[in-house]
Amino acid sequence: MSEQDPRRAIPRADALLADPEISAYAEPLGGEHVRGIVASATAQARAGSLAPQSVRGRVLEELAALSRSATSLTPVLNATGVVIHTNLGRAPLTAAAREALLAASGYVDVEFGLESGVRERRGRGTVDALLAAVPAAQDALVVTNGAAALSLAVTALAQGRDMLVSRGELVEIGDGFRLPDLIESTGVTIREVGTTNRTHLADYAGALDERAAAILKVHPSNFRVSGFTAQATVGECAALGREHGIPVIVDIGSGLLAPDDLLTDEPDAQSTLAAGADLVICSGDKLLGGPQAGLIFGRADLVHRLRRYPLARAFRAGKLTLAALEATLRGPRSRVSAYLHRAPDELRGRVEGVRSAVLAARPDLEDVLAVVPVEGAVGGGGAPGMPLPGWALVLPEHLAGPLRRGSPAIVARVEGGRTLLDLRCIEDAEDPAVASAVLAALGRD
Repeated sequence: MSEQDPRRAIPRADALLADPEISAYAEPLGGEHVRGIVASATAQARAGSLAPQSVRGRVLEELAALSRSATSLTPVLNATGVVIHTNLGRAPLTAAAREALLAASGYVDVEFGLESGVRERRGRGTVDALLAAVPAAQDALVVTNGAAALSLAVTALAQGRDMLVSRGELVEIGDGFRLPDLIESTGVTIREVGTTNRTHLADYAGALDERAAAILKVHPSNFRVSGFTAQATVGECAALGREHGIPVIVDIGSGLLAPDDLLTDEPDAQSTLAAGADLVICSGDKLLGGPQAGLIFGRADLVHRLRRYPLARAFRAGKLTLAALEATLRGPRSRVSAYLHRAPDELRGRVEGVRSAVLAARPDLEDVLAVVPVEGAVGGGGAPGMPLPGWALVLPEHLAGPLRRGSPAIVARVEGGRTLLDLRCIEDAEDPAVASAVLAALGRD
């Protein structure tokens, strides 16, 4: 290599790593990432695809980009009007829960006693918060999600035996997930009782024999059956279960822990346990408004049995879930609850405010932008068919794509050849950003 070889001007890797602007990224991103970016840039320069004098700039550019986005997940504003939107991550966490996630990201006493200096029960603070929220429960357990909670319960209590389930409660939920498939994969045999629309207590009683290990009741949360229908109540099934010495498990689905005047047809954990259920199962990231989790409430002996069952280790909730769940339970009102209970008049005023802000910059759109009544939805398989009255800003249909690709990314509802911008699930303080995003999308039109 001659003296004039331009590659001699390539900065040395150790000199780049010692550069204060570059080394500042070592703590937030990790030294390995920084060294990898430096090595890649110097390799490009040696190969001739990057000028030597551009190496430092390329390194800083890539470090800055990595720092801005350490995940491929993009935050979005939910303008669909669907509160618990599975495709958008279900429940948005409260500020308290987000702070708890950050606090739990380092070393924490998740199963260690600072006073005793020895191992203690995992997530005990979260369990205490759950029991305070559902006083009818003797004990509680947290696992990874609702399906895991059901899998653990039926496996621990009925594997190799039969479980009685009403035919009308053998449901399919999102993405082709079918309850019978899950149960049978655990080695439990489903014994269907009753018919699709009518199941009586006598149907359960007639199916009880030495192989019957439990009764499972499932709330059909994502559909309604109306007309000539009948279902045995939790209380009736619980009395039958006690008479024959078998537990009654109730999967209430959406995770309502106590009665809510808005959701009168939605079962809650407190009332279901008070009615006699031995175990109640639900999700943590739906109506509760917390992180993804499966919650199990009920009799202390049964919860202990599930906690000690080998499969429980595979479904164990991590420290981040436990921290965010406890903060949701102990903290302020959940964002899900706030969004569900928003007043239509409040929403109309906000939508009209966004429209006015857009028209201030684009008065030519006076006849294009309209404010119309809409119906939102609970989502997440909760309260099917129950409308949430609100208002939306009407935009041309083709603007849905530019809004999704904008900054902030806004996911709106496309319906009837229109893009509907519903502010129910967007914080008031974000309204100016929504108006700016609409103007930006119109500018790209």
